[in-house]
Amino acid sequence: MSTASAETTAQLPPAADRVLFQPGVGCAGSGPMQRDDPVQKKQGKVTVKYDRKELRKRLILEEWIIEQLSELYDCEEEEMPEVEIDIDNLLEVNSEDERAIKLQESLSDCYKPTDDFVRELLGRIRGMRKLSAPQKKSF
Repeated sequence: MSTASAETTAQLPPAADRVLFQPGVGCAGSGPMQRDDPVQKKQGKVTVKYDRKELRKRLILEEWIIEQLSELYDCEEEEMPEVEIDIDNLLEVNSEDERAIKLQESLSDCYKPTDDFVRELLGRIRGMRKLSAPQKKSF
């Protein structure tokens, strides 16, 4: 008996929502900076901030998908056959009909009716946007 789980493509960033970089801080061999050092005058911070609201919506959606797939396949997540539902890929498709076809293809080995799941999922992703690279802000 092989175990596989439902796969979705969204990956959440580490728990911290910001990553700070400070030149010369914590670098091996950087030593203390001199006051006349031009690098010190240009020292700045770069902050990478993720769209937490969009990530939260995506996480809730993925949890809902796993719950629905468990019901459709009558098994726990660990026992579920490999089913890949790529939200970003679905969002790239222009028409609802094409999205529905892609979802039906992903669920082709499910013996239960999947129309309600497909319809509900399409409704839930309506208005969502693709997760893009983190936004970069300089200070």
